[in-house]
Amino acid sequence: MTLSEEIGARLREQRYAAGLTQDQVAEKLGVSKRTQGNYEAGSSDATASYLCVVERELGFDVAYILSGVKKTLAADTLSQEEDMVIKQYRSIPSEDQVAVRRFLKAMADDAAKQST
Repeated sequence: MTLSEEIGARLREQRYAAGLTQDQVAEKLGVSKRTQGNYEAGSSDATASYLCVVERELGFDVAYILSGVKKTLAADTLSQEEDMVIKQYRSIPSEDQVAVRRFLKAMADDAAKQST
């Protein structure tokens, strides 16, 4: 797969995640459906101005689209360990996520009691 195809695949992934069709994205961004399709197929490279509008208007993660690396939050807000915990949490089934949240709440409640 070429870099253009990888970028197109991630652009398509972001569109699917947003629940939008190619027609809807093309209309919102002022490009033709054909242009949108070419970007997603990797047969044309998206312009910088297009990518700026994609992020501003649709909230797509352009850094991820270009690099393939997802960030959970801004780089300076989480340590590497915290980022890893969030990625692991997101990879487990939802019922296990509920159990983790209950455990964390109990730990936080206990810590709050001890500090008062």
